[in-house]
Amino acid sequence: MRVLLVGAGGVGTAFARTAARRNAFEHIVIADHTKARAERAAQSASDRFTAVALDASDEKAVAELLRAERCDVLMNAVDPRFVMPLFRGALAAGANYLDMAMSLSHPHPTEPYAKPGVKLGDEQFAMAEEWENQGLLALVGMGVEPGLADVFARHASDSLFSSIDEIGVRDGANLVVDGYDFAPTFSIWTTIEECLNPPVIWEKDRGWYTTEPFSELEVFDFPAGIGPVECVNVEHEEVLLVPRWLQPKRVTFKYGLGDEFIGVLKTLHKLGLDSTAPVDVEGMKVSPRDVVAACLPDPAELGDNMHGVTCAGTWVTGTGKDGARREVYLHHAVDNAWSMKEYGSQSVVWQTAINPIVALELLASDAWSGAGVLGPEAFPADPFLDLLNDSGAPWAMEERTPR
Repeated sequence: MRVLLVGAGGVGTAFARTAARRNAFEHIVIADHTKARAERAAQSASDRFTAVALDASDEKAVAELLRAERCDVLMNAVDPRFVMPLFRGALAAGANYLDMAMSLSHPHPTEPYAKPGVKLGDEQFAMAEEWENQGLLALVGMGVEPGLADVFARHASDSLFSSIDEIGVRDGANLVVDGYDFAPTFSIWTTIEECLNPPVIWEKDRGWYTTEPFSELEVFDFPAGIGPVECVNVEHEEVLLVPRWLQPKRVTFKYGLGDEFIGVLKTLHKLGLDSTAPVDVEGMKVSPRDVVAACLPDPAELGDNMHGVTCAGTWVTGTGKDGARREVYLHHAVDNAWSMKEYGSQSVVWQTAINPIVALELLASDAWSGAGVLGPEAFPADPFLDLLNDSGAPWAMEERTPR
C-alpha cells in the first residue's frame, strides 16, 4: 500500500514513527505546508518515507500529488478545515481516503442550542454516491475519538447487547504538563472548534438536537488510575456516525475538560479569539484562532514534560445477550511514559495515530472493504480490536453495576 500522509504535526509524526514498524506500507509520502516539517517526520521513520511540500487547501495540487506518487490512499492528519479539499482531491485522483475528523459543522442560524444546522460530516455524506459509483472508499472519523470509540460501539452492538439504551463516549485523563500554565495536549484549533460549537445529542424518538456548550455535567469514573473526572457535552463525530449504522436509543459524547480549561475557552470566546475570520492588524490579515495556536506550545513537543494517563472509551448501557441489565465501559488507556519510551510520541497524539494505522492494515489485507463514505461502525469490530492489541497498548472492558 502506498500512502499520502498529509500533515506532519503531532499526530502525523506519531503515525510515521509507528507505521515505520509495520509491514503493510510499501511507501509513505509525508506532505506538509512546510517541507522541513515533513522532512523531520520522515527522518524519524524509515527509508520508506519521503517528504514534500503541499498546500492542503489546493484540491488540484492534492490530486496531482496522489497521481504522481501512485498513492492508493490519502491519510488526512491536518485540521478539519482542510477536510473537503483533501476529500475532493482524493476522489478526483481515484484514491481512497481516510480521516480522523470530519467536515466542519455550521450552527443553526436561529436556534443554535436546539437544532443542528450543517452537521459534522454532512458535506462528505452528500458526496457518498460519487464515491460509491467510482468504487472508492472514504473511511471517515477513524482516529481514536471518533474511530476506536465507534469500533467499540459496533463491538458492543454485535457481541455484548441485545438492545442498547445509550452509547456514551467518555474521554478523560490525569495528564499534567510541567512548566506551563496552559498547554493543551491536542490541537487547540480543533479543541476550540469542538468545544465551543453547540454539542449534538441523538435520541431515537427525537433525532439529532443541540444544547449549550459544556452542558449536562456528570462525574465519570475512569479506569487506569485516573479516577473521577467531571465531563461535559462536546460536539463530536461519534454522535453523528453511530446512529447511521447502529440502533441505540441515545448517543452522547462527553469530555473531561476541567474548570480551568473551560474557563480559558469561555474567555477566548468572549474576546473573539476563537474566530477563524481574519482581522486587520496594522494592514495584515490574521485569524485570531491561528494567533492563539501560534502562542501556545506545539502539542507534539510536550511529551518530555508530560506525565499521566489518557483514556478514551465507550460507555454502553442496555440489555445483555442473556436478557439481564448490563453496563460496560470499553476503553483504551495509554500511559505517556510508555508511549514516549516506545515511540517518542506523547500519549494523546500516539493514541490518535495508531487507530488509522490499524484500519489501513485491515484495508490492505481486505479484512475490511467497502465503497462510499463509511464510518468505522460499518465494519466488523473484532479484526480491528485483535490487531490493536498487537500495538503494545491493548484495549480493555470494565463491567459496571447497571444504574
